[in-house]
Amino acid sequence: MDPADAAPGAEVAPGAEVDVDVDELAPCLQPSEFIESAAALIVALARSLRRDDPASTAVALFNWVRDEIAYDPLCAVDGRERYRATAILERGRGYCVQKAVLLAALCRAARIPTRLGFADVRNHQIPARLRRIMGTDLFVFHGYVELHLGGRWVKAAPAFDPEASRRAGALIVELDGTNDAMLHPVDPQGHPFIEYVAHRGSYLDVPYDELQRALLETYGDTIAAFLKDK
Repeated sequence: MDPADAAPGAEVAPGAEVDVDVDELAPCLQPSEFIESAAALIVALARSLRRDDPASTAVALFNWVRDEIAYDPLCAVDGRERYRATAILERGRGYCVQKAVLLAALCRAARIPTRLGFADVRNHQIPARLRRIMGTDLFVFHGYVELHLGGRWVKAAPAFDPEASRRAGALIVELDGTNDAMLHPVDPQGHPFIEYVAHRGSYLDVPYDELQRALLETYGDTIAAFLKDK
């Protein structure tokens, strides 16, 4: 039987914070409001990228989302519908949270237990234009995935595609299926780059309302002005 054809099971509560152990992985395999792992487009893509084992499949899915979905930080101001995995796949671009949502959907479709992780990060090399828009170098609610592979949770951030990495002067994030693959703390020259300053926890789905509140609290005036001109 194709793993992608397995029954999805019961729905999970969106946005519920979790601390799942090895015996409680079922909720991390289920579709949810944003992580649409049972959608036909998601299932078909996951099937086409499946490899011989979960770790190799996770690497293939990670590489596809990292490389094929363009990183666009301004997508953070998108409405609720554009945070859904199918919308992200169809549009072909998104920011860190949206790319993590798509990767989570593909991994769940491939029967790899997956949840979302969130943290606040500081970008010590933020482009001047983006800093003017945001008013800070702090990115709240940076999103990544947590994959259950080899009996442990492996963190992976597919945010920067190769072109975005090149523009930012950043090292490309590589997932090997065993070790965490997060944004690098330094650039290729060893200068400070990404600093994880606060962790916000693990979730079964996007805590959309909480995320939007944090964005408005942090960037409120800037976001309002941007939306007016968009």
